[in-house]
Amino acid sequence: MDALSNRRPLSRDQGPDHLAPDGAGSNFYAIDRGLRQLLPLYLAEQDFRRLEPHFDRLGELAGGRLDGLARIADQHPPVLHPRDRYGRDEDWIDYHSSYREMENIAFGEFQFHAMTHRSGVLGMDRPLPVVAKYALQYLFVQAEFGLMCPISATDTSIHLIRKFGDKALQDYLLPKMLAGDVATMWKGTQFMTERAGGSDVGAIETIARFEDGEWRLYGDKWFCSHADGDVALMLARPEGAADGTKGLALFALPRRLKDGRRNTYRIVRLKDKLGTRSMASGEILLDGAVAYLVGDIHAGLKQMMEQVNLSRLSHGVRAAAMMRRCLNEAMACARGRKAFGHTIIDYPLLRRQLLKIALPVEQALSVFLFAASAMDRANAGEKDAADILRILTALLKFRACRDNIPVATAAMEVRGGNGYIEEWVNARLVRDAHIGVLWEGTSNINALDIVTRAIGKSGTHRALGAALLRLLDEAETIPASFRDRLREKLKRALDFAGRVAASSALEAEARTAASSLYHATSAVLMCWEASRGGVDARRALLARLVLEHRLSAHDPLAPPEHGWEDEAAGLIFADRTIVLKEIVGLLS
Repeated sequence: MDALSNRRPLSRDQGPDHLAPDGAGSNFYAIDRGLRQLLPLYLAEQDFRRLEPHFDRLGELAGGRLDGLARIADQHPPVLHPRDRYGRDEDWIDYHSSYREMENIAFGEFQFHAMTHRSGVLGMDRPLPVVAKYALQYLFVQAEFGLMCPISATDTSIHLIRKFGDKALQDYLLPKMLAGDVATMWKGTQFMTERAGGSDVGAIETIARFEDGEWRLYGDKWFCSHADGDVALMLARPEGAADGTKGLALFALPRRLKDGRRNTYRIVRLKDKLGTRSMASGEILLDGAVAYLVGDIHAGLKQMMEQVNLSRLSHGVRAAAMMRRCLNEAMACARGRKAFGHTIIDYPLLRRQLLKIALPVEQALSVFLFAASAMDRANAGEKDAADILRILTALLKFRACRDNIPVATAAMEVRGGNGYIEEWVNARLVRDAHIGVLWEGTSNINALDIVTRAIGKSGTHRALGAALLRLLDEAETIPASFRDRLREKLKRALDFAGRVAASSALEAEARTAASSLYHATSAVLMCWEASRGGVDARRALLARLVLEHRLSAHDPLAPPEHGWEDEAAGLIFADRTIVLKEIVGLLS
């Protein structure tokens, strides 16, 4: 007799049935109440109606096919081949078929790279609104983070070439970069970092020489993500130019020359990274590589900073997306696992941990949608919107990327030991979370950008403050006493940030000032959103949690006053719509 026949069949209370489910197979748009309710608030009605089927389709892909491909690509990172079989320096990178299929979805089916630059994407007769682009990125990244670097770099490189490149350069590059055929299009990338110049961009050592009527680059770029991009934007110092940032110029470096030959630079090696394993990051050796000057030779850094700031906004959206995936995973586990006779979401301590995960998720969602809508308005010519975008971009990148790390760790802890195992998505979410505080500037660099430049030099906090105060005035259905508390905290955060910006002696407080302003902004936004028709009132409860835990002092040894939070948690995690009259008492 077969030995297996003596085994009893598993019942529902044995073996693998004890393990909680994960988020795989979910439609990440359908289960995201916040995104579904807020998009009609930040998009024109006609645009929302036309694009919602695509949000839904990508949500299903992100929880299904994309999620499966991302798991495989993470386990099969790219491989560099430095030479061909004849010994020629024809280096190339092999990607797993799973990565190539994700590229087809991103660059072919959805055309992320072109959607805000030309018509024809997703059936639109004009470029998509910025809000829609970032909402789609938000859904995509919940499955795959690494590929978003080439997507964003192509998108932002198109912006720079279109804005600063001369007509000849535009005619040469833009048709290739805007193409919808994945087999022939040119993808963009950005090579900034050098061993001498990371955050200190002025220390860049790459030299540009004008030889025989063309620019050639010599140097060594140290951390180049999407190392085999078809065209790379980078900074170099023309021979004889001034030291520091003033002497840097912006160049476009094609991987292949117009006659089809390889340009004279090499991918020396690929980085063995903690995260973003699906995407190739490497070191680049430039040996007289042909490049094209982009824009004013004396304004390289200023021009490149437009790409950096666009990338920072994208990074904030990516952090929001990864946090949302973490929340999805934590909720699937909390609702699907039993311990000590109860579903674990029933335990007060676990609900409190879930609140700590959910709060930064919802904060980042509101801030990125408001920032994206500001970009749409700025593109239409609104000066105040441009100022709001300037400061919100840095605030979102700074705080959301920092929040992503503890959120990923907390979600892993909800799953327990399985969260530490690479077969589950939590381990990858923890690894990938850390890159957000490194790419496009560390937390210190972004905090200083907020305080010394966005506030100290440009005064953009005034436009942000005025806009937020108007939103509080509009939120008339929210109790006046609660709005007054938010108004007072916002004014204090603005005042503190202004004082830090005005005094070099307070530089060490830059991160505190940035965090306070982010929290005040998010609380006001969620309060206003809760007052709008069609938006769930639980966002006002989230605003109060920000008020109490991010903007108010607490004595850690004082008796806790969590009674209202227990009731609020029950409403926040309830699987139904919450109306304003249910929560008015909880806003006192």
